[in-house]
Amino acid sequence: MELDAELEIALVNRLRNGDSTAFDEIYSAFNRRLLNFLTRLTKNRAVAEDLLEETWLRFVSRGEDLNEGTRLGPWLFTVARNLYLSHCRSRAREDSYTADLILLWPGGLVQSPFDLASSHQFEERLEAAIASLPPMYREVLLLVGVEHLRPIDAAKVCGISPEALRQRLSRARGLVSRFLANCESPKDTDSKEDHHD
Repeated sequence: MELDAELEIALVNRLRNGDSTAFDEIYSAFNRRLLNFLTRLTKNRAVAEDLLEETWLRFVSRGEDLNEGTRLGPWLFTVARNLYLSHCRSRAREDSYTADLILLWPGGLVQSPFDLASSHQFEERLEAAIASLPPMYREVLLLVGVEHLRPIDAAKVCGISPEALRQRLSRARGLVSRFLANCESPKDTDSKEDHHD
């Protein structure tokens, strides 16, 4: 369940006023999304669950102190991301910041067995392309492409300006497109060389 901005703000106000059912609604709306986000970042379900638990503990301890107009999505994803980065730093694992992305963009419209096979091959190449991106580009694709955050909210999560977010997103998409194009070229070349033997 995705919440619109007005509902998020209303839930924050209820939380600030001590309404315990507001937390249940917030948890229901964001828990699965946060777990998916953290699992893709960490590549480790147990670590993701630990970070998720810590995200909710932070929220519980600070929920009643949130500003009146706080947007829940950007706030929660920022906390989750910051906890992940702290986790990486504490274990000197910045290089492990890779995500196994399966179905980054839902396939929809797949009908025939041929289409299914083609779609699966494309998803594998797309997964490899995204995994090859530097972390700062990969995270914007996760936030905008998977979690469907508005670019302005994703920019807040990443601690950058909306313009910088747009540039990163554009650069990330360009790198993915180039990777996918290069992925197909060598196969074509190899098959032509095989015919010459």
